[in-house]
Amino acid sequence: MAENLPPAVKNLPSRPRVVVVGGGFAGLSAGMALADMAVDVTLIDRRNHHTFQPLLYQVALAVLSPADIAQPIRSIFSKKQNIEVLMDEVIGIDANSRSVQLHSGAKVGYDYLILGTGSTHSYFGHDDWAHSAPGLKTVEDATEIRRRVLLAFELAEREMVETGAHPLLNFVVIGGGPTGVELAGAISDISKLYMRHDFRHIDPSKAQVILIEGSPRILAAYPEDLSKKAVEQLQQLGVEVRAGQSVSDVKPGYVIVAGKRLDAVVTLWAAGVQASPLGKMLGVPTDKRSCAIVDLYLNPPGHPEIFVCGDLAHVEEAGRQVPGVAQPAMQMGRHAAQMIAQDMAGKPRTKFHYFDKGDMATIGRHAAVANVRWPFKAHWSGTLAWLSWVSVHLFFLVGFRNRMAVFLSWAWTYLTFNRGARLITGSPILPGWGQQEGIRPQILDAPLDLTSPRPPITVVSPPAPRPDLSSRPERSEVEGPAVSRP
Repeated sequence: MAENLPPAVKNLPSRPRVVVVGGGFAGLSAGMALADMAVDVTLIDRRNHHTFQPLLYQVALAVLSPADIAQPIRSIFSKKQNIEVLMDEVIGIDANSRSVQLHSGAKVGYDYLILGTGSTHSYFGHDDWAHSAPGLKTVEDATEIRRRVLLAFELAEREMVETGAHPLLNFVVIGGGPTGVELAGAISDISKLYMRHDFRHIDPSKAQVILIEGSPRILAAYPEDLSKKAVEQLQQLGVEVRAGQSVSDVKPGYVIVAGKRLDAVVTLWAAGVQASPLGKMLGVPTDKRSCAIVDLYLNPPGHPEIFVCGDLAHVEEAGRQVPGVAQPAMQMGRHAAQMIAQDMAGKPRTKFHYFDKGDMATIGRHAAVANVRWPFKAHWSGTLAWLSWVSVHLFFLVGFRNRMAVFLSWAWTYLTFNRGARLITGSPILPGWGQQEGIRPQILDAPLDLTSPRPPITVVSPPAPRPDLSSRPERSEVEGPAVSRP
């Protein structure tokens, strides 16, 4: 091995073993770059699939199904003979012996280690808020959000049939970054455009979406003019934007904003993230979000054989931290693989440089903002930004089948105003529903099917006046008979 290699990676075997932890954007990019090299790669992830996170919100709001944006990691690398995939979780790293400890009890040794395990939600020390305000990082998160949002409309319909009234359908999104903006816009779209003809007793378009951001403006990382354009487009969709207001408490059914209670049938969290625990497992300096502080070669201090990529890495270039989004994560993964190739060729390493092509955030139908930096510089909003967002996300989706499925789903939704993934799975209980004004407590085993027998209901507060059903149009057999109350 050449003399100019870092001391910690001299005397490498002729075919080094590379362990890649994480099957996200960084891990996949590193794996693809290593696939044609004279190395043996073990890719470890606790799930068997790669998730295209920028489209998770569309699973959460019933535009796409999970299979449309996820691809089995094993099938992605099925033709790469030097890559093996393990479905397991890394629970420890021994940098001295160069091995990782797996949850299954096994140890895997490495010559090089690439860490790209991403980030998770941060509730700023209030982890008890997680039950009342789920975040959006995984497919499981998306299906839970979908369950809550759709269930709120179903319960309102049922309450209207039984009592003649239903609570205000307030949907509160906490956090005005790209994820929060996308969630708020999508909830407004689904209620005002795609479900307007689906119910007989409630008007989904009257649902109120409230976006809360603690800093002075939403999309704070974007130029100020695009932030203002985003507010205008959200308001056109009927979203109420509250910037400069802090949330001090989150409870089932309501939040405390600026010292006042705000009822919410569904509360969603998009306000903060923190790095996965692997950053601290390395035993190297971390920042306040638990990201491992690395140099411009993506190495933590004293460990040139370890590369930290994506959301897990705190790397600064020209005095600014590289953002924790998909674009730099992919570039970091490829850079780590290239540095291993340069080591094997006896060439000196080069510093990582983030090539920023710009940022985009979609808001709703024909509504988006785009900060274009390459191949030219421009600030776009509205339809042009929306079409650019659609094109870019289709291009970067993994797998031809996924691209076709998403394209066809989007085309069908656009032309017919019909979203076909509106499935409620899991529990029929909506946290906080019973806390809404005028609502009787939820019966845990009450079926959603109005034609099914129901257990007796114990009224713990004065019941609302019964509606005069005799003056209503005759109900169809599809809707089922009205349910009498004791």
